[in-house]
Amino acid sequence: MQSFEQHLRQELKSNIKLLRRDLRRIGQLLRYRRYSMEGVPVLFANSFPKSGTHLLTQVLQGFTKIGPAINSGLPAIVTFDGATGKRRKTDEILRDINRLRPGDIAYGHLHSIDVLTTALCSNGKATYFILRDPRDVVVSHVYYITEIEFNHIHHKYYKNELADFDERLRTSILGRPDFDDQYPNIRERFEPYLGWLDQPQVRSLKFEDFILDQERAVKQVLDHAVERGFPIEVNCSQAIQYLTAEINPKKSPTFRSGKVGDWQAKFSSQNKDLFKQVAGELLIKLGYESTHDW
Repeated sequence: MQSFEQHLRQELKSNIKLLRRDLRRIGQLLRYRRYSMEGVPVLFANSFPKSGTHLLTQVLQGFTKIGPAINSGLPAIVTFDGATGKRRKTDEILRDINRLRPGDIAYGHLHSIDVLTTALCSNGKATYFILRDPRDVVVSHVYYITEIEFNHIHHKYYKNELADFDERLRTSILGRPDFDDQYPNIRERFEPYLGWLDQPQVRSLKFEDFILDQERAVKQVLDHAVERGFPIEVNCSQAIQYLTAEINPKKSPTFRSGKVGDWQAKFSSQNKDLFKQVAGELLIKLGYESTHDW
């Protein structure tokens, strides 16, 4: 009986979110004097978790001020359920993707598998994949699980059973394969996302560029949306100003520092050696290092 009630509550919440989206859609139609959103692409931000998803989503939210985009208000579309750690079924993920309508702004953490890449690379989608230095990712991951996401499947283990930051960092690098085969080491966790980098219809971005060369990074976001059919109602310079103004990392519910290279202050020499063994080649493949000598 309780699970049935929970299901009803979830359905009610989902229907309320969809209703709010419809109201925002009507507002945007009136604002931009359109009869429909036909031809306006979905703007979708995808990433490996803790790689700058919220920062990119903030930029995408700015599209509501330069053209007929709508904050969908829908939950992240994810491969794994955060509370249980279980992998979601592909048809469930596709249902979430297919629920998106023209002009919607949405985000998620999705593996690159054929049926999902087909869905998110199709006409009517402007999909982005944002990267971050995996060393900074594992540092952020430690703080996120330990101090922010209390409902995460691994929160109690990180908080109560690991003695200090160093042990937690080692776990974020090595994973917990003895506990759950869905939580292997950082290289194996990242590999299912690599296929997005090979999709010409997806714009790959780096978190670091939004910190170090913000205008260039924002222009890449804008250019991709326009190439995929988004109709901006202002000139390019004004559009970049609007989009850049939306960036405020401190508004992110998972914000901690937003620094580039924070790992250098957190990694011990042993952590460095361990990361090189586990994911040194990944750093080279992603362009964050050219050799193992770092």
